[in-house]
Amino acid sequence: MDLIPLPHRTERAEGFFELGDGFGIEAGPGTEGTARWLRATLGAATGFALPPKKGDEYDVLHLSVRPGLDAEEYRLVVAPHGVHVQGGSPAGVFWGAQTMLQLLGPDALRRAPLPGRTWRLPLTEIRDAPRFRWRGVMLDVARHFMPKDGVLRYLDLLAAHKLNVFHFHLTDDQGWRVEIRKYPRLTEVGSWRARTKFGHRASPLWEEKPHGGHYTQDDIREIVAYAAERHITVVPEIDVPGHSQAAIAAYPELGNTDVVDTTALSVWDTWGINPNVLAPTDNTLRFYEGVFEEVLELFPSEFIHVGGDECPKDQWRQSPAAQERIRELGLKDEDELQAWFIGHFDSWLTARGRRLIGWDEILEGGLAKGAAVSSWRGYAGGVAAARAGHDVVMCPEQQVYLDHRQDAGADEPVPIGFVRTLEDVYRFEPVPAELTPDEARHVLGTQANLWTEVMEDRARVDYQAFPRLAAFAEVAWSGLPAPAERDFAGFERRLAAHYGRLDALGVAYRPPTGPRPWQRRPGVPGRPIDGPPPNR
Repeated sequence: MDLIPLPHRTERAEGFFELGDGFGIEAGPGTEGTARWLRATLGAATGFALPPKKGDEYDVLHLSVRPGLDAEEYRLVVAPHGVHVQGGSPAGVFWGAQTMLQLLGPDALRRAPLPGRTWRLPLTEIRDAPRFRWRGVMLDVARHFMPKDGVLRYLDLLAAHKLNVFHFHLTDDQGWRVEIRKYPRLTEVGSWRARTKFGHRASPLWEEKPHGGHYTQDDIREIVAYAAERHITVVPEIDVPGHSQAAIAAYPELGNTDVVDTTALSVWDTWGINPNVLAPTDNTLRFYEGVFEEVLELFPSEFIHVGGDECPKDQWRQSPAAQERIRELGLKDEDELQAWFIGHFDSWLTARGRRLIGWDEILEGGLAKGAAVSSWRGYAGGVAAARAGHDVVMCPEQQVYLDHRQDAGADEPVPIGFVRTLEDVYRFEPVPAELTPDEARHVLGTQANLWTEVMEDRARVDYQAFPRLAAFAEVAWSGLPAPAERDFAGFERRLAAHYGRLDALGVAYRPPTGPRPWQRRPGVPGRPIDGPPPNR
């Protein structure tokens, strides 16, 4: 049946159930959202009204929440006279409905009916549940802005693959993308740059035109609500204390004014690790408390991501004010100063019923007890965090950074990093083998990251993400065997059918034969790294 991600258990019987004009939906308590979504999506593809029906009628899709199933677990039964989707919660019902759409074929994902199309489901019973509670994708909209309609489209693509966390990277040196009403210059100044480096930071090429954009608070509310209807949690990232030049360009007092002339800084137009970081002052803390107050109003997620990565300490070493703060707090060095900075916001968020999560650099200098870690520099940070009792999301750069190139061929557009093939991603194992069972319980799940320095539009994001994101989704959802034992050939066979779904959804994926002519970027330098990535 070519399903992706692979269900836990499938039993097929002879025959089909055919959907007709009279096909309707019985939505039990808690399933009204899935019924509404099906009328909008399946209704558009089939032209059927999918009216409300009662359970004793034929040609009915029965949606119900059933006690005894885990929250995201579902059971899908296609019988001769009707279809049943049961879930342990509304989310489980929604995932079961996504599987039903896949069973109907690629055309069920189109936005208008094709003439002469018949709709039928194989008689089957599927029992399924996810391996991990955190099945995430990070999208960086700071380096290259993605307009709101593109973000909503990506939420649909995540939902189609049963991915349930959208990590929204909203701020960086190259742009500030969320409206903060208390500080309007963050978007008036910080949301656009005068030009953009084209290719890797060593490239001599520039796109000599302004780039920018931001989401209003109403845009954010719409995105969060759209995600919630699809049982996706949006986790915002507001970077501190590094990756902050866009904020400093808007409000120069946030920078280390005793070291550099921060009034001369603009939003950064190139890539890499930026030396201009936030000053560890009370003014900076109060400023970002004001930012986070508005962020908490917009995002109801349990976790708030604060970045914490790639924060050079040179300016703090040179800053009399920063050195005085180290002495005043009785700290050992600049690493502990960053830990103090992160710890402040951990306490601040905890007091408001939220949890801090940051990149694995936040482990340096000590980490507050309730904080969680996104392990990106390989597995080591995640191992250290789990052993120290911290929850972890595994997203090692060498394995699931989808901005890395997919092939060693010369036609790959702007090749970055190690070669990470479709098979490499399929054989990625999120739980480090050296963890004990108790330590492994701290692995909340896994996440694939899409950094957009060299992805200038959504077609480039599509190319880097797919089809590898389909492989990642199966790793995150399905209870696969050990990496070497996984049936990659079987996955490729199912993927051949899945390409039809991606076509119906308008995804500009990388074909298995290599990039199409318009997907290449000849002459634009990248940063390829030869050899296998370190597995550590």
